Amino acid sequence: MPARSKGFPMMPSLRHLPACAILGLLTSCNFVSLPPAAEPPAGLVRKNTVSTYTPERPPEVQVWLIADKLHTGMVFPYDWLLESGFVPPEHFPDCKFVTFSWGDRMAYVNKRWLTAPEIVSAIFLPSSSVMECIPIQWNVTEVSPNQHIWMKSIPASAGPYIASFLNHCTIPGEDGKPIAIGPASWGGGVLLESPHSYYFPRICNVWTGQALEACGADIFPLMSIHRDTLAFEAQRNGFVQIWDGSGNKNAAARR
Repeated sequence: MPARSKGFPMMPSLRHLPACAILGLLTSCNFVSLPPAAEPPAGLVRKNTVSTYTPERPPEVQVWLIADKLHTGMVFPYDWLLESGFVPPEHFPDCKFVTFSWGDRMAYVNKRWLTAPEIVSAIFLPSSSVMECIPIQWNVTEVSPNQHIWMKSIPASAGPYIASFLNHCTIPGEDGKPIAIGPASWGGGVLLESPHSYYFPRICNVWTGQALEACGADIFPLMSIHRDTLAFEAQRNGFVQIWDGSGNKNAAARR
């Protein structure tokens, strides 16, 4: 459904919240457990030696929330992340943007839906997790035409908070770079080992909610469990839908 260009989005019916939570729990492929993003050190040294794409930084940058019917993720400008202190994995390609998501390690590695016993295990027992990083060379809407996409311009000064959050979602190796355990599900990206456990209620969309908080959003934790309610929270915080997942841009994208 196209997003409105004015006002707040329609609030999901409260009577649907329990069902949404159960549906998101049983069918989402990724569950998560993460602390709030740590405040970056005052003496942070900005890094721009990895990427050659380093234009003069404007006071605001665009960030994106992407979602299919169940799962969510975030997209950030890569050079901005590097300048803000993000530590990429070894041999990660130079690119314009990076898509991030987080979830159950078994689901990502096996690239399939979890079986019923695996879902029960993921719900009630903490399981290993990964953060997926996928490089993007083109516009976000061109790379993910079947995803719903929301965009917001945020202060460039938020970069160190986001970089710190992402860095704390990985385990560094002896060289200080995140440990990669295998290829991403698409796009030539990588799966990075995460120190956090995956279990209900801290699932994949909760991770995305925490990433939104690192961007400066005010996210109600319960509302981040399901994709629909998380999208509502994002729009309440100023994210505007620019792509409806069907190949048709909203009017907001043409403004």
